[in-house]
Amino acid sequence: MAGKAVWKGFIHFGAVNVPVNLHTAIREERIQFHLLHKQDHVRLRQQMVCAYENKPAPMEEQAKGFEVEDGKYVIVDPEELEQTAPEGSRMIEVHEFVKTEQIDPVFLERVYYLEPDNLSKGYNALVGALTEMDAVGICTWTMRKRSYLGALEATRKVLRLNTLRYADEVIPVKSLELQKIPVSEKELKIAGDLIKHLTGPFQPYKFENEHQKKLQNLIDKKARGEKITVLRLRRLKPTAPDKLLQALEASLKKVA
Repeated sequence: MAGKAVWKGFIHFGAVNVPVNLHTAIREERIQFHLLHKQDHVRLRQQMVCAYENKPAPMEEQAKGFEVEDGKYVIVDPEELEQTAPEGSRMIEVHEFVKTEQIDPVFLERVYYLEPDNLSKGYNALVGALTEMDAVGICTWTMRKRSYLGALEATRKVLRLNTLRYADEVIPVKSLELQKIPVSEKELKIAGDLIKHLTGPFQPYKFENEHQKKLQNLIDKKARGEKITVLRLRRLKPTAPDKLLQALEASLKKVA
């Protein structure tokens, strides 16, 4: 169930304003550990310690600085930082529309749901138009003193807002300098057959966070006073190039 809206505003494109409420679409559930003093199990507190004087620095003696060269910093005051903050706004400004397929998933960051703030024909019209055209709106907005680049899309009659990374944040795939390794037609054929046998509808509820389950199981056992047996990790060896065809054929037999 969606919680309280984290932001309210308008989607603006052309001369149209659509009032919306923004909800987070992701709920991260992770086991959190606290750092304790090993002797008495009391929680430890973090302190800012001067590396030169080797003693804690109180809040009034702390400053933010940017290192412009080795050991040389530019000090920036809070008032100066405040001047660089984006101007507050309640507008999701749509600048252009592009085809959905043109957005590389590597640019996608965080997902939000947008619900209509009232009975708005504009919301439904935008959902319908984006769905029919298979398009997304490239937009910008400001929230909590930060400016965002985003992609506005329609999914199952609901508008979603994805934050996008800026182009200079994405590492080009060509930087990997991948080598061309020849693959035989038979290897490609068997690999394709294997993928076909393993292809089905996406069902995310079939999968669970095994790491979280193991962590919780470990905590439960320790809480009951049970002894924990530490197992050695099993390390997999990469398939040798001359064994690829054999491995593919063996994999295909298992699923066929």
